[in-house]
Amino acid sequence: MATRKPTLKKPAARRRPARAAQKSTRRAIHTDAAPKAIGPYSQAIRAGALVYTAGQVPIDPAIGKLIEGGVAEQTRQVLNNVKAILEAAGTSIDRVIKTTVFMSDLSQFSAMNAVYAEFFPSNPPARSTVQVAALPLGALVEIEAIAEC
Repeated sequence: MATRKPTLKKPAARRRPARAAQKSTRRAIHTDAAPKAIGPYSQAIRAGALVYTAGQVPIDPAIGKLIEGGVAEQTRQVLNNVKAILEAAGTSIDRVIKTTVFMSDLSQFSAMNAVYAEFFPSNPPARSTVQVAALPLGALVEIEAIAEC
């Protein structure tokens, strides 16, 4: 009588649970109340419950040019641009949770900080401030923000 070789069963392949098609909530934000992008980027992206602005420089959206003046005047224009973008995204400057400030000269920090405090008088967002070698168009300050919706 012939002996039978035992048959080995292959383990069943694990099946991954079917994922529901996830709809992207990523949406580009654009407003004429802030300067047009000067490169291949969006003014902001809204993704889920957050809005991420691109770095804003002190361009007057009405004329499309860098404003004249020092760090204080430029910071005010930058934050007005950020504010307009956030409003277009359905949020506001008082919902900002983090900013990054880029300055070409940190010795001007106090002038920037005084104007910044006008826009964030209470419960200001977390912030990083760094000095950089240069900013677009010769700007003195650039600010990007992350806000909740």
